[in-house]
Amino acid sequence: MNYKNFSKSKKINFVRKDNSKGTVDIKYFIDAIDTFNNYLKTFEEIELPIGQVLGLRNLSSFIGELYNISVCKVSKTKIKKNPHQDGYPDLLIMDKIGKNAWNKFKNRMHEKEPFSYFETGGIEVKATCGDLKSGKWFTEKNIKKPDLGDPRLEYVTGYNWKSHHRFTNNLLGIIWDFVNNIPTIISIMYSNDLEMSDWGETVKPKEGGGRTTSVSIMNKKGISKMYKGMILLLDEDTYPSEKLIQRLSK
Repeated sequence: MNYKNFSKSKKINFVRKDNSKGTVDIKYFIDAIDTFNNYLKTFEEIELPIGQVLGLRNLSSFIGELYNISVCKVSKTKIKKNPHQDGYPDLLIMDKIGKNAWNKFKNRMHEKEPFSYFETGGIEVKATCGDLKSGKWFTEKNIKKPDLGDPRLEYVTGYNWKSHHRFTNNLLGIIWDFVNNIPTIISIMYSNDLEMSDWGETVKPKEGGGRTTSVSIMNKKGISKMYKGMILLLDEDTYPSEKLIQRLSK
């Protein structure tokens, strides 16, 4: 897969818990795309339909996690995956103070508290495939709604990312879609300038309801910040990436 590179710096800057600044090489996040695609080829080779196994909702989480693993692999020891499933952020930067914090907590890897919020910070990663037009719209237009494996771009109304809390920042956002029936990263973008006002009010689960966790959805102002921090965009004749730009720039 070919990508157009929009990055203007060799570093990604992030803000730590104490508001001090940190940096990490951007190349790890760019080179991780190839590793991510190689991992997906493994599922193809054993003919495991990962989309059907996971379903669309879980597939976005899977793509984010697989990308995180890919970043850690290409960085060798420079970036570590947060050891707690509910930890924040997802990717911990192992600069000098990051290593010191990691070593301080090495006997508490099973605990949530040291790793949410990890004191020396890092990069949060979230993936989305966009919101489609309503089921009613497809019925009225007599158009088949995209199924698992079908490209979604033509019918996407917009993109956003979801978080469990409104203080999420240092966010690397992934936009993905199906290309040739394969989940494919279309774009990655980043912002270290997100504020609570860039996220909608947190919706908490109702007793006896279907939602099991709180969720906040990024609003238009936050999406604009992410768009301005675009790093990579798929550059293939078979995929009209310019339509994605149109959706993001609305």
